[in-house]
Amino acid sequence: MAVDNRLPCPNILVAMHILKIKYGGERMISQGEVINILTQAITTVILCAAPMLIVAMVVGLLVSIFQATTQINEQTLAFIPKIVCVMLTLIIFGSFIFSTVGGFVTRLFESINQIIIS
Repeated sequence: MAVDNRLPCPNILVAMHILKIKYGGERMISQGEVINILTQAITTVILCAAPMLIVAMVVGLLVSIFQATTQINEQTLAFIPKIVCVMLTLIIFGSFIFSTVGGFVTRLFESINQIIIS
């Protein structure tokens, strides 16, 4: 029996066929499930990006106030403090970001498992 080499992996197709037989055919994901997953993804992105964005905004505001009071109009002056503060924020909040993304991925894989079984 010849194997069709154009298919990505015959084992995946066999596993999909077994799932179809075992769980009674294909199942479409509902619109509510898609919206729930997208809502969780957007919330995760906002939670992960917020610390760096807030720090960059505050540092930029402070540098702008400093430039306005001293009348130093150097455009590149704001970049170095922002980069340093954002890197420090990333180091401080790195474990929070990692655990937030890890929790989202875990919930995503668990929901995929529940979608297939139900």
